[in-house]
Formats: sequence, structure tokens, C-alpha cells
Amino acid sequence: MTTRACNVCGAALKERFPHVSDPETHEDFAIYCCGACGLGHTLPQPDDIGHYYGEAYHGGRHGFTAIYRARRRLNVVNSAFSNGKEKSMLDVGCGDGTFLLAAQNDGWTICGTEMNPGIARSSGLDVRETIDQLPCGAMFDCITLWHSLEHLRDPRATIVQLAGMLEIDGAIVIAVPDAGGLQARVFGPNWFHLDVPRHLYHFTAGSLGNLIQSVGLAVERQSYMELEYDLLGWSQSALNLLMPIPNGFFRAITGRARQVGKVTHGLTLGLGAVLTAVALPAVAAGTLVHRGGTLVIVARRK
Repeated sequence: MTTRACNVCGAALKERFPHVSDPETHEDFAIYCCGACGLGHTLPQPDDIGHYYGEAYHGGRHGFTAIYRARRRLNVVNSAFSNGKEKSMLDVGCGDGTFLLAAQNDGWTICGTEMNPGIARSSGLDVRETIDQLPCGAMFDCITLWHSLEHLRDPRATIVQLAGMLEIDGAIVIAVPDAGGLQARVFGPNWFHLDVPRHLYHFTAGSLGNLIQSVGLAVERQSYMELEYDLLGWSQSALNLLMPIPNGFFRAITGRARQVGKVTHGLTLGLGAVLTAVALPAVAAGTLVHRGGTLVIVARRK
């Protein structure tokens, strides 16, 4: 499917990066940006997007940082809810369910959606394949989309649907890679977090804010970093310019199968560790000027 009009505001798209390679299949895609709101669109958008998600994509994707990440995200959610009443949560694109388990253990009544729900269901979690499979009339105090909105075919229609499922005083939490951040600007079409075609859309602070406002929500708070995402955005993007096989460091630290020999694998790990350490000041600088590698927003009805 190919579109030349913005999914959110309907304005015309302009070509930004004519050639962006999928690191998994090595197929070529392009990124077009909206001239009005700045939302990036991966083109063409494959009809069968599931083809681009191998089994290795689901489960264990975040490696040894998964528990830390879940706790940090739970702190973000809990800070938006000061009262002690029973709370319900929907996590859209819940992956292996690590975050949902942390929320459940913290007293939340939870459910999730995931295109490949088997791993999360094996932990006893209530996970559906799509939002449409949720019970009719289901309402939630909190709805989260942790790096899932950029994967969805129609982000505006999804947020409209989810906004209608929020309880009074409910909140929606969205995290996406920041396509307007410093690392995105430095690496351009080689930025690790473009991840075409799995990332169908590429949000800046302006385009995400425009989407939120267009469906009757208002941003309550916003932050500009998720540490692991930001560090890897710098280190792996730089390595992709230096090494022959893309995403080798990411594969190594998340336990993926090696695609290179032992020497190259060891060199990738060593360089990745050095570049990650060197990236710490860049992460801090990006966060301070509100141009980090990640956007995290909490929004409620106006």
C-alpha cells in the first residue's frame, strides 16, 4: 500500500530519505515527511507486514535490561495516578509481557494486545491479538503504547479508538523514537531507530503533539529519554557505518544468533561497549535540549 497524503493531517508528503535499508531483509524503502506536521511515513508500506517480523523479534528483545525498563515505565504510569483506587490498564503492543507483569504485581488490573501473543500468554496474561478483540465497552484508567504506535498501520484511527476507551480522568502514555532528535539528525537514513519497514511512521515532538491534539487529548507531561533506547541509538547507528553487518551489537546484547565470525563478533562487542560509554554525554545533551532519542508523553482529555 502506498500513500502520498499524511495519515494524521492529510497534507502532502515530501521525500526525505529516498533509500533506507531494512537491516533484516536488506530491502530498500523510502521515508516521506508531511510538509505540514512533520510526520514521517515509510513507503511503500508492505501489505503483509508480518513477513518482516521474524520469530526472533518476539520475546527477549530487550535482553538483560527488560526488568529495569519495566520498573521505570511503571514509575511513569504511577506518577500520573496519585489516588489509591483500583486501576485498570491496557498495554497496546505488550511484547513478551514483562511490563504487564510488573504492573500486575503492583496492583493494576491488566490486559494487553500483541500481534504474536503466545509468549505473553504463556505467563498467564490476558493478551489479545488486536484492540478489536477486547470486550465490547471495555474501559481503562490507563492505556500505554511503549514503542508500538510507530508500528501501527493507522496511528490516528488507533488513538481515536483508544481515547474512546479511557475512563474519566484516564491517561494515555505513548513512547516513540524521536525522529526530530539529535541522533536522528546526525545519522539520517542510517539511524538505528528508523527500523523500516517495521516502523511505518516516524514521529517528532511536533507531529506527535499534533496527533494527540487532533483527537481531543492534551499532553500533560513529556520527557525526552529512555536510557537504553537513547544509548543504543548512538552506538549502534555509529557501528552500522563502521561494520559490514548491520545491528551486530544489538544482536549480541539481546542474545540473537550471530551472523559473523568470532573475531568480528568480539570486535563488534568491544566497539559497541566503547561507543555506548562515549554516548553518555550525547544522551545527556539531547535530553537537556529536548532533542533526545525518545519521546514519552502522558496525555488526557482536554
